[in-house]
Amino acid sequence: MLPGNERQDVERGGKIIMPPSALEQLTRLNIEYPMIFKLTNKKTKRITHCGVLEFVADEGKVYLPHWMMANLVLEEGAVIQVESVSLPVATFSKFQPLSEDFLDITNPKAVLENCLRNFSCLTTGDVIAIKYNSKVYELCVLETKPGNAVIIIECDMNVEFAPPVGYKDDEKIKDSEGTSGLRGMDEDHAAMMPEPSGFIAFSGEGNRLDGKKKKVADENQEQVPQSRQPYIRGIPDYDYQIGTLRFIRNSRPQSATEEVPPEPFQAFKGEGFTLRTAKSKN
Repeated sequence: MLPGNERQDVERGGKIIMPPSALEQLTRLNIEYPMIFKLTNKKTKRITHCGVLEFVADEGKVYLPHWMMANLVLEEGAVIQVESVSLPVATFSKFQPLSEDFLDITNPKAVLENCLRNFSCLTTGDVIAIKYNSKVYELCVLETKPGNAVIIIECDMNVEFAPPVGYKDDEKIKDSEGTSGLRGMDEDHAAMMPEPSGFIAFSGEGNRLDGKKKKVADENQEQVPQSRQPYIRGIPDYDYQIGTLRFIRNSRPQSATEEVPPEPFQAFKGEGFTLRTAKSKN
């Protein structure tokens, strides 16, 4: 049996433990590094690829992770074929989580990148298992490029995620009235606001700071209702140029009859006062 710590290392990644005789035979052959192996279950014709962790297993035995045995449909003590192969370097991979719990991870790409350091290669169709925060997440390898099996050691690989199994993107949360709580992005929000009936400038009331009531000429005089101006929406300025500011005043232009000719300028036209008090003459 393997020690407990080595058993945990095997379950943490995509590498197997092989016997020392395999290392002696591989050193005699002209093989490429890193060592990549093709595992085949002849009964089910299931194939996967893996790396090697150590050569400390008992003779005639290899130790595989549990998720790899599930992919190969292997039982403990079954016969498996191990071949040394060379694979292309990965450029792209796509994963699909098998549980919606994977969406609770804040940065799934960073977590996956950290967990894939214990893997040497990926095979399309495999269901790998990664451990994060004492929880195991299963991911299906949907696609790998440039081949169905690729090496992920020292490579620049683009990663994509497919929606988890059972995830429905079109679900909408309904409120208590039974209407949909999500609104379309193309909906006109101005139409949701009530249309004002009219605008009245300075229609409020004023109060004095000293607490006195304001003087009214005739309290019994009926107030003349103010005319309401029709509400007109703003018209965009199609001649606007970037970098310019325009300050527009809503002032009523004076008519020709109301024009007052300006008075000519006269210097020292004002009145003067003295600060001395006049003495009475007895």
